[in-house]
Amino acid sequence: MKALILNSGLGHRMGVLTSEQPKCMTEISARETILSRQLRLLAEAGIQNVIMTTGYYDSILVNYCRELDYPLNITFVNNPLYAETNYIYSIYCAREYLDDDIVLMHGDVVFEASVLDDILAFEGSCMKVSSTTPLPDKDFKAIVKNGIVKAVGVEYFDSAMEAQALYKLNKSDWKIWLEKITEYCDEGNTGVYAENALNEVTDSCVIRAYDVRERLCAEIDTPEDLAVVKANLSEVENRIVYMCFSTDILHSGHIAIIKRASKLGKLVVGVLTDEVIASYKRFPLIPFEERKSLFENINCVDRVIEQDTLSYLKVLNELRPDYVVHGDDWQSGFQKPIRDEVVSVLASYGGKLVEYPYNTDDKYKDIESRTKAELAMPDIRRGRLRRMLETKGLITAMEAHDGLTGLIVENTVVYQHGEARQYDATWVSSLCDSTAKGKPDIELVDMTSRFRTIEDITEVTTKPIIFDGDTGGKTEHFIYTVRSLERLGVSMVIIEDKTGLKKNSLFGTEVKQTQESIENFCEKIRAGKNAQRTKEFMICARIESLILERGMDDALQRAFSFVGAGADAIMIHSRKKDPGEIFEFIEKFREKDRSTYIVLVPTSFNSIKEEEWKERGANIVIYANQLMRATVPAIQEAAKTILECHRAEECDRMLMPFEEIIRLIPAEE
Repeated sequence: MKALILNSGLGHRMGVLTSEQPKCMTEISARETILSRQLRLLAEAGIQNVIMTTGYYDSILVNYCRELDYPLNITFVNNPLYAETNYIYSIYCAREYLDDDIVLMHGDVVFEASVLDDILAFEGSCMKVSSTTPLPDKDFKAIVKNGIVKAVGVEYFDSAMEAQALYKLNKSDWKIWLEKITEYCDEGNTGVYAENALNEVTDSCVIRAYDVRERLCAEIDTPEDLAVVKANLSEVENRIVYMCFSTDILHSGHIAIIKRASKLGKLVVGVLTDEVIASYKRFPLIPFEERKSLFENINCVDRVIEQDTLSYLKVLNELRPDYVVHGDDWQSGFQKPIRDEVVSVLASYGGKLVEYPYNTDDKYKDIESRTKAELAMPDIRRGRLRRMLETKGLITAMEAHDGLTGLIVENTVVYQHGEARQYDATWVSSLCDSTAKGKPDIELVDMTSRFRTIEDITEVTTKPIIFDGDTGGKTEHFIYTVRSLERLGVSMVIIEDKTGLKKNSLFGTEVKQTQESIENFCEKIRAGKNAQRTKEFMICARIESLILERGMDDALQRAFSFVGAGADAIMIHSRKKDPGEIFEFIEKFREKDRSTYIVLVPTSFNSIKEEEWKERGANIVIYANQLMRATVPAIQEAAKTILECHRAEECDRMLMPFEEIIRLIPAEE
């Protein structure tokens, strides 16, 4: 595509401003003229070849363009009869260079960058019109029918729209118009507008109207016009445009939309915090400060701020941006309430929402797939739990005992109030692992088998893993367990302060259970911490004092001793439905220790919501066996129904189609 800029006019209506230079060299800001702005925007839009007609002060104009030194190939074509012909003849003089798609503009037209970009991106030929600008007395209007320009001229008023000589013309349409221009000039009809020729061929030269509405696109004919355009341009350049990003992988699609948004005004980019991103999709690979720095180093971004909620309300009230820019993918789905809120707030003060088509290119999907693959790698997965705790304060984990339940934990999302809720981590339970294998929960399943379960889950998921290490075994063995778990990418191991043959805590004092001495358990914790090779891996000490009815003082003494031995977290457990003793433990522990993580498994005391646990000072809530407990009655009922009915038809009504189950399992690309 080539640009054709018509600069052969005299510009006498500008008075003294054009006494020593052509009108296109008139300054419209402290740093730009009409022409320098046109050329800059064309270069930024990717146009490389410009045909420029000249006349009045030809040499001054040519030298000026060369001094600008834009990355453009400019061909100058002089109209020797500029004083006695109209610009139709200038086009005629340049016709041999115009064998391409063309963007045509008069040299006195000032437009904002987004107008040019949209016209260049328009599918088919188009002309700039405005449905919101009053019809001028002496300038162009266009007759538009069914979106197609049927006539252009200064004389039209009825059923007309304000128009400017800014066109994008496909080669085939341009050829029809140019042939008519050539016919006019060959016949000596050179004192008219080029649009007079156009009006004779609009049935075959199809030019659609592109409505820019109130956006700036105006010509400068008089000093009064210049004053208005200067003021409008200043307003354009000081508009605030807001975009929000959650991405940690900036690709060409993001850069393209950022550049496009920046042409609407001063672009402010909001970066979602790690906590907000983790609340509705995967935890970001790159921390907030580094993601913020990525955007701060993009030239067309004016400022970068933090957005700490999915809602835009706080930011909109503080910034009051003229435009909010977003992809059109939030027009439906769980983000629609957020969009509706944005539209409402913008409408309250006259702001506008601009939505660009969401890019579904396969190469961007491939980037996301590769990112998910990285999240699954042990060294990346292992450290995310600690980062999430630091960011969110409280995280949730759901039990999984094989690859399929791992996928359910990975992919289950609930959308509420414009937000998405999902589990932060996966709990690999000794109880459920044993149960899935039909074994009693007495540490009968060896670590090799337990590690195999971890591998089954890590092969198909990305979430951090918290591992139920039972008692940890002998101290000498625990050292190797820690190193093996680290290599597998596990984030935390929880070991309980009991010794001897393990009995499940659900039995409490109903069976004989022996609590390990504080000294011995501290030794095991220290050995594990000394053995670990990475700083991200965590050891959590599970305290059984309340289960075994040893009292609050014993539980607290153990907790502080275990922290002193190096435990990263404390898990306090209870069989009681009343959470009172858990409340008491947290309160008393937090009086002396505000930083060590507190882990809860609210299987019995399950009436308290996560928000309250967070407020009280807990950090990890583990749903330790719910998926296993949901599975058993369902499969029992299916087996029973088939036996009772002597066929599978009745059972089918309670079953998920296998095709849907298969869809849960990711296919290899």
